[in-house]
Amino acid sequence: MKFIDLFSGAGGLSEGFINAGFTPIAHVEVDSHACKTLETRLIYHKLKKSKKLNHYYDYLEEKINRETFVKNFGTEKISSSILNQAIGGENNKHIFSKIEENLKNDIVDLIIGGPPCQAYSLVGRARDKNSMKDDPRNFLYKEYAKFLKRYEPKMFVFENVIGLITADNGTYFKNMQSYFKRLGYELDYKIQNSENFGVLQKRKRIILIGWKKGLDYKYPEFSIDKHNFNISNILSDLKVLYPGEQNNITEYSSKTNEYLKKYNIRTNEKFVTQHIARPHNDRDLEIYKIAIEKWISNKERLKYPDLPDILKTHKNQKSFIDRYKVVDQSGLSHTMVAHISKDGHHYIYPDKNQVRSLSVREAARIQSFPDNYYFEGGRSAAFKQIGNAVPPLMSKEIANKIKEFLCHHH
Repeated sequence: MKFIDLFSGAGGLSEGFINAGFTPIAHVEVDSHACKTLETRLIYHKLKKSKKLNHYYDYLEEKINRETFVKNFGTEKISSSILNQAIGGENNKHIFSKIEENLKNDIVDLIIGGPPCQAYSLVGRARDKNSMKDDPRNFLYKEYAKFLKRYEPKMFVFENVIGLITADNGTYFKNMQSYFKRLGYELDYKIQNSENFGVLQKRKRIILIGWKKGLDYKYPEFSIDKHNFNISNILSDLKVLYPGEQNNITEYSSKTNEYLKKYNIRTNEKFVTQHIARPHNDRDLEIYKIAIEKWISNKERLKYPDLPDILKTHKNQKSFIDRYKVVDQSGLSHTMVAHISKDGHHYIYPDKNQVRSLSVREAARIQSFPDNYYFEGGRSAAFKQIGNAVPPLMSKEIANKIKEFLCHHH
């Protein structure tokens, strides 16, 4: 079953579909670092299939460089399936022709993806004087629709932030749905919460599923994954880390645990990559200490106005007062967002002995990426890709439900 992934980012949504047995024909993504991440991951899947993962580990351990890795173990098919372009306008011609070269005369069973959501996000709207009404990204769903029109997949999956429902008083979302219906699709959506899929994070997203009119389909029921795991299960086996520490390869500090095993977050690797933390200045470290102390002793969040004056840098004490947030070690993380690439204030590590923000690997685990998933482009690029991603655990469940249906109708 073949799929196209639009606005694919680092491939969180795609990973779930690949793990459920789907084959990607194309990933279309504007960010060049994310495209390299996708390429690395597709080579990983190829090497895994042929039981040659030792070459992948050689790459991770920097025994071979990226150029050699891609040249020796990549394929023309993999490289040409990753289209590093913005969707829309003149670019579409090139994107379509590339996809068709890869398709030969096959059909596309499924299109997945979620256009960038800044224009619909509540935070974006709050910061913009026109509530993002003039943002061209509001209409990227029309670009998505051009692919539906051209390839007529049996089904599609459209993922986005829940702010989409209320953007412009609900007009965008209504228009979007009628637009998809005019192309011959029935559709339904629900707000899915990633914590119901084994992801240790509170993250709500719209998952809209469309299917060709005439197909006897209805929106799937997902069973809730009940468990008692919490963030400490994600943090416990990674070594102590100090701000700015840059060892790309580290050993695990202890054995694996039930959570990491059950959800294949930590598999058979002997080492872990990208357990790296950003550097912090002394002032931020002082603030983090106060935030951690408050959180660990009383489960209380630090509010900006409560800081000693010597640590304050701006006079505005009314907006963004909760800019410092410690991750809840005994529960679930709050939503991981791409802003983590700008500063770590919102994702402070919950331990007085490790005063810092989360490492790249910890953030990736909170999003349910397995430890062997490597994010290209350096620390900031990795954080951005992780924050923007769909958690692969959630994606795999969606993929399994769609697969059940398509297998009967293939």
